[in-house]
Amino acid sequence: MNVKATLSPDDLARACADAMWKEDDASKGLGMEIVEIGPGRATLTMAVRPEMVNGQRIAHGGFIFTLADSAFAFACNSHNDRAVAAQGNITFLRPGRLGDKLVATAREISRSGRSGIYDVRVTAGETVIAEFRGHSRTIGGTWLPVADTDKK
Repeated sequence: MNVKATLSPDDLARACADAMWKEDDASKGLGMEIVEIGPGRATLTMAVRPEMVNGQRIAHGGFIFTLADSAFAFACNSHNDRAVAAQGNITFLRPGRLGDKLVATAREISRSGRSGIYDVRVTAGETVIAEFRGHSRTIGGTWLPVADTDKK
């Protein structure tokens, strides 16, 4: 059956995320969970575990970056074009703490040709922990068969 006419943009984003998640050992291994997916957007969570705190006894910035990067990855791959990071920057605003449930919310700012720009806000409760900006680049290929996704 050709589902070309039946996949909404939200369904396409979810199907791409499901395909990507199957192979994402890093995000799964760090205990991340996908909370929300849509076209150009993604929200992931991760609890700060004991092995994720540094000598200051706060969340190691590398783990916060990794959570933001994963949310960015799911957002920029939500259109069924395989995309990777071309670059990413993060600004740490407040420390994460052991036991915090971090939430990374990614949103598409711009997408043109093979390039995209995405902003990711990382929070712990109401507190903004970090702001991340990622630039994506499509690399060819799709997550789902093109005939099934109304790919243009």
